[in-house]
Amino acid sequence: MNLSIHSCVRRIRTPFSAMLALAGLAVVSGTPSRAGAPVGPIAAGGAAQSGQGSIKGRLVWGGDQAPAPRILEEKGKASKDPAVCAAAGAIPDNSLRVDPKTKGIRYGFVYLVNPAGENPEAVKALVGQAATVVIDQKNCEFIPFATAVHQDQKVEFKSTDPVNHNVNVSPFKNEPFNTILPPNGALTKQFVAEKQMIPLKCDLHPWMKGFIMVFDHPFFAVTGEDGSFEIKGVPAGTQNLVVRLASGFVTPGLARGTPVVVTSGQAKDVGEIKLDPAKAQQ
Repeated sequence: MNLSIHSCVRRIRTPFSAMLALAGLAVVSGTPSRAGAPVGPIAAGGAAQSGQGSIKGRLVWGGDQAPAPRILEEKGKASKDPAVCAAAGAIPDNSLRVDPKTKGIRYGFVYLVNPAGENPEAVKALVGQAATVVIDQKNCEFIPFATAVHQDQKVEFKSTDPVNHNVNVSPFKNEPFNTILPPNGALTKQFVAEKQMIPLKCDLHPWMKGFIMVFDHPFFAVTGEDGSFEIKGVPAGTQNLVVRLASGFVTPGLARGTPVVVTSGQAKDVGEIKLDPAKAQQ
C-alpha cells in the first residue's frame, strides 16, 4: 500500500496538527526530555529571517502497540547460504521498522525541499566528518537500510560476509550499475543529487534491499531507532519539510513538503509525527 497522504497544504495560519489530522497523522508536543520550541502554526509565506535554527521531531507509530517486525529470513533458516545469511540473527523487513519500546519508526528520510537559503559551512563540515559513507553487506543485509548523503560525499559499498554479494543500483539521473562483490570486496561511487530514493538490491540474495537519497544541500537526516531526527544549521524562514518511508510519503504535501517556520537561534520541534496504522504497509 502506498503511504502517500492526499491532503492539501493551505497557505497561511493552518496549524500543523490540523493539517496532519486531515491526513491521518497527528502531532504531539515533544516530551520534556526532548524539550525545544513548541509546535505552533506554520505558514507558506513570509520574509526569511537572518541566521539559522534547527528542525527536530520524532516519527512514531500511531497505534496503541507497535507491530511485530516482519521477518524475511529466520535465524539459521535462510533460503540461500544459511551458514552465513541470518546465521547471527533473523533478517527483518526494514521498510517498516518500529521500536517496540518507544514506537519510533527507524529509517525514515527527513529533508527539506528546495530550501530557502544555503549553508556552505554545513556542507564543508559534513564532508569533512565523512568524506566517504559506508554501506556494508553483513549477515546478508544492507547496513544501514537507509542512507542519506550529500553529492560531495562518496559512497563505499563493501561486504564483510564470506560469500559473494552483488550491488545492483538503479538510479534515475545517475548511471545504473550491477557489480559482484566478493568476500571483503569494496566498490566506491559518487552520485549527483536525485529527488527520488535510489533502490539497492542484491540479486544473489533477493530479500536484500536498501535505499539511498542524495542531496545537493545539507538539510537532511535519517530517523534513529526511536524515530527521532534533527536537521541543524537550517536558514531561518519558511522551509518545506518532507518525511518519507521506503513505501511512500508520510507528511502532507507529498513531494512538495509541509511548511515549517524556522526561527534564528531556536530549535523548531514539530513533535511526534504519527503514522496511521491503517495507512502503513507491512
